[in-house]
Amino acid sequence: MRKLEDLQSLIANAVADLKYPEYPAELYEPIKYILALGGKRMRPALLLMACDLFGGDVEAALPPALAIEVFHNFTLMHDDIMDNAPKRRGKTTVHEKWNNNVAILSGDVMLVEGYRLMMQVRNDLLRTVLDIFNDTAIGVCEGQQLDMTFETSNNIGIAEYINMIRLKTAVVLGGALKIGALIGEADEKDASLLSEFGINLGIAFQLQDDILDVYGNPEKFGKQVGGDIISNKKTYLLIKALELVKGTDAEELARWISLTTFDATEKVAAVTEIYNSVNVRQQAEAEMQAYAEKAFEALNSINLPEENKQYLRDFADGLLVREY
Repeated sequence: MRKLEDLQSLIANAVADLKYPEYPAELYEPIKYILALGGKRMRPALLLMACDLFGGDVEAALPPALAIEVFHNFTLMHDDIMDNAPKRRGKTTVHEKWNNNVAILSGDVMLVEGYRLMMQVRNDLLRTVLDIFNDTAIGVCEGQQLDMTFETSNNIGIAEYINMIRLKTAVVLGGALKIGALIGEADEKDASLLSEFGINLGIAFQLQDDILDVYGNPEKFGKQVGGDIISNKKTYLLIKALELVKGTDAEELARWISLTTFDATEKVAAVTEIYNSVNVRQQAEAEMQAYAEKAFEALNSINLPEENKQYLRDFADGLLVREY
């Protein structure tokens, strides 16, 4: 088995080698720019990892892995426009550096480029792989729309939230793993189980992200504490707290959510105290653990050597931090 870092390095080098026309520069320069911003390249590395797990040719899996990476960055480019985000990975976002129209059109080309790369799988897998890619792409768009809808809705339940993060975040992990497994000659059952592993792991990972935003060590994780609280983002913690709080705590939480001007530090402290009063952190951790266990159950059912399964368990353990 190749190490995850080696697969990530392989992807990074392949991304750097992607060639785009010089003209028109306004169309292609933004694509080169966003792909050069880096990142962990985790999604395409998972595709290569899945192929490797089943003894497949990792080099043959590179084009579809690049398709996943290009598609992912396309979604980031368009998400940044929707969020009016000024920064991406510490650098100016494409729509800020150029303009919204350029970012939309360059993103469109990236989506097409993703399909061009995905079509380089061998012919007997082409239809199956494109079906998975289509389902993944539509799922991500559905998840993004739900996330935006939730911003202005006050009656979101936990099940709706889990479905949103499944679509927006987790289906890409599942899709990448399934495509990689099929390229590696896995049968349909094992490829689907590996996808299930990825989806449940992705949900657990996003729940962990919700927890870390409030309770994580900012020096360790490089995040602003309470960013989700400040922006009233609908996370598991906020939705669960709104379900559980009563009386004056419910009134206080509603007041903080409704305020348009406030001291950020004071708001984070006050809302965190309300979360603590109804043990929201413990409930979020239990939910996260439940999805992690679902992921491991799917993994245990896959027909793979035990050492290969252990590789995935170690990967999942590395993704799900134990200490905050």
